[in-house]
Amino acid sequence: MNSIMKRRSIRKFEDRPVEREKLESILRAAMQSPTAKDSRCWEFLVVTDREACEAVSKMSEFAMCAAKAPALIVTMVNLSQTNPEECWWVEDLSAATQTILLQIEEEGLGGTWLGMYPRQARTDALRAYFQLPDHILPFSVVALGYKLREKEPENRWNPDKVHWERYQ
Repeated sequence: MNSIMKRRSIRKFEDRPVEREKLESILRAAMQSPTAKDSRCWEFLVVTDREACEAVSKMSEFAMCAAKAPALIVTMVNLSQTNPEECWWVEDLSAATQTILLQIEEEGLGGTWLGMYPRQARTDALRAYFQLPDHILPFSVVALGYKLREKEPENRWNPDKVHWERYQ
């Protein structure tokens, strides 16, 4: 559980690019995530263009760190590969996003999850900027890069949140 316990949300990055090999390793890990009915309905858009990162940073009041991130990974659902009415793709894309965050840690990088879905204005802005087709819906953006500084791991264990056999 090393990368799970060490992972922290990182929003400040060194001004240097992330190697393509590391980005591909992160995406390979994401594609190992579980999906409902093995749909593998995810798609990923890797963004390293400074202007595009700046544009994404303005699509949510919580996405400011995207402006200086060396790379962004936009997780997206391909609605033609799943039943959009069942919405299991939300779990699929959540699992993939979490796996991305864990692999980022394994690669010696840092990153943070920027929530886009279900906010219509945010997903519309991403769709318009990147000219995504109607069957592709953006879910999240992960800003990543080399950490400007390390953050100490945080122990979040709270036995009061654990219930055995029944809720007490």
